[in-house]
Amino acid sequence: MQKVSVATWLAGSLLLSWSSFSMGVIKSKTVEYKRGDKVFEGLLVYPDSIQGKAPGVLMIHNWMGVSEETKTQAERVAALGYVVFAADIYGKGVRPKSREEAAQLAGQYRGNRALFRDHLVLGLETLRAQPQVDSKRILASGYCFGGTGAIELARSGADVQGVVSFHGGLDSPTPADGGKIKTKVLALHGADDPYVKAEDLAAFEKEMQTYKVDWQLVKYGGAVHSFTEKAAGQDVSKGAAYDAKADARSFEDFKAFAKEVL
Repeated sequence: MQKVSVATWLAGSLLLSWSSFSMGVIKSKTVEYKRGDKVFEGLLVYPDSIQGKAPGVLMIHNWMGVSEETKTQAERVAALGYVVFAADIYGKGVRPKSREEAAQLAGQYRGNRALFRDHLVLGLETLRAQPQVDSKRILASGYCFGGTGAIELARSGADVQGVVSFHGGLDSPTPADGGKIKTKVLALHGADDPYVKAEDLAAFEKEMQTYKVDWQLVKYGGAVHSFTEKAAGQDVSKGAAYDAKADARSFEDFKAFAKEVL
């Protein structure tokens, strides 16, 4: 029989106790906030085991707006011990009911990066104002449309510790804005994503290099657009499909990056 020292046993017991404590219960609540007369409705998700202040994660939804899928992603991140605020880019009650409607809505913000950034910064300010959040330790992440948003937030010069884009658009109408980036950038990208043009990907890399950004680009072989989204189905011929392997690997990359910057 293998002997176990008291120190080893105690360390294991403490680790087990801490793991049980840190999991806690994941809670969520809606948070209304405003810009002038326009009302937004985001979702705050956090583990009830938090004592004091914890790092915050600003989560930016995909083109369908704040949805059940957003909540699921937020809960997965909150289970790591972070306070997550899923910002509402579109506004309260503005929730697309079809892909066509979503494309139209998302297009309005892709075509007006100043408005997009304004709503992103408003979401960031709302996260910072939450009493559970350590305002000096904040990470922003987003999916598809939200992945574009995470990069745009960095290009706005936002004071955050890092941004993560999951299968987001990486193009920039004004590449010189890369000079405003003062945070670390992680882009998680499907290597076979047909919606991100080769020239846009190359321009993104050049932008990061030109302005000496602390950046990483991770490509997942065989993955197309929307690889973290089960609702996308599994037909890669459509150009957008869920990929369980890429989903798991990208989340591990996210966790390592979040641990580093937060």
